[in-house]
Amino acid sequence: MSLRNIAIIAHVDHGKTTLIDVLLKQSGSFRENERVEERAMDSNDIERERGITILAKVTSLMWNETRINIVDTPGHADFGGEVERILSMVDGVVILVDAAEGPMPQTKFVLGKALAQGLRPIVAINKIDKSDERHLEVLEEIFDLFIALDASPEQLDFPVLYGSAKQGWMALEPEGPKETLAPLLDKVIEHVPEPSVEEGAFRMLVTTIERNPFLGRILTGRITSGSVKANDPIHTLNREGKEVEKGRVSKVLAFRGLERTPVDIGEAGDIVAIAGLVTSTVADTLCATSVTKPIESKPIDPPTLSVTFRINDGPLAGREGDKVQSRVIRERLMREAEGNVAIKVTPGEDNDSYDVAGRGELQLAVLIENMRREGFELTIGRPKVLFKEENGQRLEPVEEVIIDVDDEHTGTVVQKLTERKGELTDMRPSGVGRTRIQLLVPTRSLIGYQPELLSDTRGTAIFNRLFHSFVPFKGDLPGRRTGVLISNGTGQSVAFALWNLEDRGQIMIDAGVDIYEGMIIGEHSRENDLEVNALKGKQLTNIRTTSKDEAVRLTTPKKLTLEQSLGYIAEDEYVEVTPKSIRLRKMWLDPNDRKRMSRAAKSA
Repeated sequence: MSLRNIAIIAHVDHGKTTLIDVLLKQSGSFRENERVEERAMDSNDIERERGITILAKVTSLMWNETRINIVDTPGHADFGGEVERILSMVDGVVILVDAAEGPMPQTKFVLGKALAQGLRPIVAINKIDKSDERHLEVLEEIFDLFIALDASPEQLDFPVLYGSAKQGWMALEPEGPKETLAPLLDKVIEHVPEPSVEEGAFRMLVTTIERNPFLGRILTGRITSGSVKANDPIHTLNREGKEVEKGRVSKVLAFRGLERTPVDIGEAGDIVAIAGLVTSTVADTLCATSVTKPIESKPIDPPTLSVTFRINDGPLAGREGDKVQSRVIRERLMREAEGNVAIKVTPGEDNDSYDVAGRGELQLAVLIENMRREGFELTIGRPKVLFKEENGQRLEPVEEVIIDVDDEHTGTVVQKLTERKGELTDMRPSGVGRTRIQLLVPTRSLIGYQPELLSDTRGTAIFNRLFHSFVPFKGDLPGRRTGVLISNGTGQSVAFALWNLEDRGQIMIDAGVDIYEGMIIGEHSRENDLEVNALKGKQLTNIRTTSKDEAVRLTTPKKLTLEQSLGYIAEDEYVEVTPKSIRLRKMWLDPNDRKRMSRAAKSA
């Protein structure tokens, strides 16, 4: 049987997962009466809630006697590690570009990786049914991007299709015919080469890892040479060629539609999943026992941000979660680092904390969100940027930032980012009444910037970022401009007390919730921190008065999401995360400890 392996790559929200949905439906992968979720490839809860793809996944379909394995990749820069691994499994890519937005930062990132591996992309301009589509300018921008990324003459000769994944059509011309996605599948078979197969015994590089309650570890990759079947003896080699473990294959699974089905034999060139091994992980080579040389795996871009995960040692610890010990937290983080090559875990300053390094706030926030849903309680420190030392010089990461914003807000956005040591590189109109601003900004400056951007632009800005390079350290940055309101006692918050505190600043908690000494309950309107009493009820007397009581009407509290909390906290604060709550607190709950530590910090 003829075989093709392709990946669909694009910027976030340009329609990859929707396109795969329609491809599976039109190729007959589902029964007529089968109920299929929208965006069927986004299988876990967080992906569905946020509408983004986080984990790369494989599916496959039959088209004109050819089996096409398709990999759906994440479009968000924070999950770029998934894309980098996946491209070693495929022989071609379909790059999807929004007909209105054009190529965006992540388009540039994934296309650069694909071109570097020598893949010849097929360009599909999607969402051509939009009222503000501009396919001719977008095609020119794509061509300029290929040239800027040093594409070879063969790669520059890319085929182009136009269409709408949502409406279920692609065609060689923007006008249509608006019938099916058949032109795209035909172009894949014509343009993408069959998988290259090497001579020799069975070898396969592991690119993704999953756990299954029945089969244990499931390792997915593309077979480079030979074949494999159930019960074959194999061993695993790491990058240096050392043996990791020996074992037998318990099952060989192939991708058929959305299901993984057992097959008798996995042939070279096919993408399969293998069960039966215990310790092998991503970037290891599974091979026949006679093989001694591993397959070379591509290096992954380094992490740029680090966050401290620690046990929850606050007064309310252990009430909502059942996984609170540092040993359990360590095991969970080590398991995550095994399967996610873009994350690195190292022991922290004390025995109860761990430093977790990753690509960005969103990637780390998704890990924290997964852990709290599993019943963990944690306290998380402020994200820190990872610096590099080179030739005695301190280097820091800088990101390329692209912001689409209404014209009236451009001045504010540029001013705020230049204050944060950003450099404006480009500014151009992007549609009626909107401007696209391009800047190079230090990663440190972007921690916690997104909520500020949305309030400055009344929620109309579209913010995209991508790691650019390491540059010499740019000096100190302005911190948070306001202090916080800190509870001076433990108990339940009282509406009357919160009502009286509204003059002091914006409150972040509801009435009737458990609070404790040292917990942050609001934002102070001035620069200093202020200890306040949120437990004080109204003084009642037995004297009647003619004046009526004033009704207590509380302003809606400012509640922060997990990512906003991570960006909001200062160096001496933690986010307390439990399965039901997100609280902010000071690192030292006792006010005397706080004073002592601040004096020590000033004298140092």
